[in-house]
Amino acid sequence: MANLYEINEEILNCVDMETGEIIDTERLEQLQLAFDNKVEGIALWIKNLLSDAEAIKAEKDKLAERQKACENKAKNLKEYLSKFLGGQKFKTPKVSISYRKSESVEVTDISKLDDDYLKFAEPTVDKTKVKKALKAGTTLQGVVLVENQNIQIR
Repeated sequence: MANLYEINEEILNCVDMETGEIIDTERLEQLQLAFDNKVEGIALWIKNLLSDAEAIKAEKDKLAERQKACENKAKNLKEYLSKFLGGQKFKTPKVSISYRKSESVEVTDISKLDDDYLKFAEPTVDKTKVKKALKAGTTLQGVVLVENQNIQIR
């Protein structure tokens, strides 16, 4: 079966380029039907893929939610066990509980720290605000408003 490019080439061959006269009407109709069927098939395939992607995303979100719930429950149970055992080791043939020391910094008042100890994020562009300004006629350097053609398949 021919691809869209090949079908378009064959459609052009059915027309006399100098006069614009159709040379083979029957073939042109067949090619137009093949073209329409091909476009429709690809569009339906896109719809199907997007539907699959949406279902996969929904399932991924549900699984992420379940993962987070399991992690939170495990964290809470660890804290409960740690408080209950109070630093005591515990061991059975199936499980072993021990402790290790670690250190972490807790910030009580960030305003009292010198800038040397702070991290500053790189600036990002508020594209919504820039777009609104450009549409209102404001001239901004370093940005342009680009018009795109986005295909819609329903």
